Amino acid sequence: MKIIMLGAPGAGKGTQAKMIAEKYGLPHISTGDIFRANIKNGTELGKEAKEYMDKGLLVPDELTVRLLLDRVAQDDCKNGYVLDGFPRTIPQAEVLDQELSKMGEKVDYAINVDVPDENIVNRMSGRRACLNCGATYHIVSIPPKKEGICDVCGSELVLRDDDRPETVQNRLKVYHEQTQPLIDFYEKKGVLRSVDGTLPMEEVFAAITRILG
Repeated sequence: MKIIMLGAPGAGKGTQAKMIAEKYGLPHISTGDIFRANIKNGTELGKEAKEYMDKGLLVPDELTVRLLLDRVAQDDCKNGYVLDGFPRTIPQAEVLDQELSKMGEKVDYAINVDVPDENIVNRMSGRRACLNCGATYHIVSIPPKKEGICDVCGSELVLRDDDRPETVQNRLKVYHEQTQPLIDFYEKKGVLRSVDGTLPMEEVFAAITRILG
C-alpha cells in the first residue's frame, strides 16, 4: 500500500502519517529525513544534496526523486510506505509516477488532510516551543501547566518565527500555488481521498483507517 499525504503546512498530515505507518507496519518516509540520513552517511546522493542545501537552495526535483527512489527500493518498503512532504509539485508527481510504473507499481492513495487557511493560522499561532528541550505545546489544545513555562525543563516557551501569522500566511500562499494542484492531479487518477482535518486528531485518523480498510 503506497500512500501519499497531502495537506497544507500545519494541517497535521505529519502526525497522521506517523499513525498510519505505525498501524499498518509501513515505513514513514519524509524527504527531510532522507536528506539528513544521506548527508549523515556521506552517500554520493547526500553529497550532491548538501551542496544545494549549503547554498540555501532547494534540492532540484530530479535529485529529490533519485533520493526518494533509492529509499523506497529498500527492503522495508516492499509492502508499501507513507510519503510525507513529497511530491510537492506536479513535475515531482509526474516523475514519481513514471518511475513507479517502470517498476510495475503505482500510488494507491493520496490522502488530503483538508483544513481551511484560517484554522491553520489560528492553530499555528497558538503553538509554543521550548528551545531548550524541544517540547511543544498549544495554548488552547495542549497548554503547559504554568503559562509560558515548559513542563519538562522549566525553560521559557516561545512562538517560533515559523509559526507567526505572517509567516504562516506566506507558507500557505506557496502551498496553494505549488502543492494544491496535486489535489487535482491525484483526483484525475482516481486515488484522491479527502478527510476533514478540523476534527480531533483521533477522528481524523479513524476516517483515514476507514478509507484504507
